[in-house]
Amino acid sequence: MGIFKKDKLQILGFQGYGKPNKLYVRGRALKDEEIDLQEKGFFKLIQNTWKRFESDEIKHTNITVKLPNASSYTATTDKDGYFLVEEEVKQLDEIANTEGWVNLELSYTDTNLKREILHQNRFPTEMLIPSNTAKFGVISDIDDTILHTGVVSSLKWRVLVNTVFKRATKRAALEGTASFYHRLHLGKSGTVANPIFYVSHSPWNLYRYLELFLKTNDFPKGPILLRSMASFRARNRKSAAPQKQHEIVNILETYPELPFVLIGDSGEKDGDIYIEIAKRYPNQVKAIYLRSVNDTKRIERVTSLFKEFKEVPFLLVKETEDAIVHAQKHGFIKAD
Repeated sequence: MGIFKKDKLQILGFQGYGKPNKLYVRGRALKDEEIDLQEKGFFKLIQNTWKRFESDEIKHTNITVKLPNASSYTATTDKDGYFLVEEEVKQLDEIANTEGWVNLELSYTDTNLKREILHQNRFPTEMLIPSNTAKFGVISDIDDTILHTGVVSSLKWRVLVNTVFKRATKRAALEGTASFYHRLHLGKSGTVANPIFYVSHSPWNLYRYLELFLKTNDFPKGPILLRSMASFRARNRKSAAPQKQHEIVNILETYPELPFVLIGDSGEKDGDIYIEIAKRYPNQVKAIYLRSVNDTKRIERVTSLFKEFKEVPFLLVKETEDAIVHAQKHGFIKAD
């Protein structure tokens, strides 16, 4: 009856980013929970949410990353199934497409795991190498910046309701944000490919959910950078910077010659994080946009923060059209 049948294995590759001479690939080795993010029905939503967070990782096994030119590299998964391949590799840009994406293939190195492996042990992923014609990059938060999440709601109940009881394909983007991001991606000339990075406090367990949301709502494709559940346990350590901040710093240090527009919201700590980053990397932050959330105290706090910080253009965004006008004025996007 299949009661003792072992789940098949899969590898979930996270869209990453690198340089012409740097391969940087992240992912996770997992048992296949057969999650269908578009499946309908209340109980299916609950079941799929449970499966996302009750994931079964494949620890301490080797994963191979194969490039289109047939060269390959190996990494070992940690106790939570995560792996990272970080290698010096020449001329990666020569195998990238016009948008800068390099197609990669992941596989289990050990094919004698005594478990059936999905898709003939071939799992696609991608890595972005920003074009040398890019004028700037965009680093954007997700929650309450482009996706209404409710992180400022009492006891976070809206976060729970939206994540558990709504399919990714039914989550609407905040009005006008996808179009605005496409214009930022194309830049002032309307012809470049400025890279877009999506950074969130959400756990990697929600990667496919957020990936489907971005695709359904027609946002420009870009690396989605989340955090492990283990980082939540370190959240209250006052000496530890938020994982999102570490991810943003890593992007800036990977591309020291590329300036960035930082986009977030006034709901939590984006303002504090972005000011600290702008002070640390004054030549790389072109502007800061924070979407205004429906909370008077938080808006007042953010307004006070930026009242004393004038080094970088800042806008508290009430409507996306406000950001569009500001971006046109500063030459980030093509004028209407």
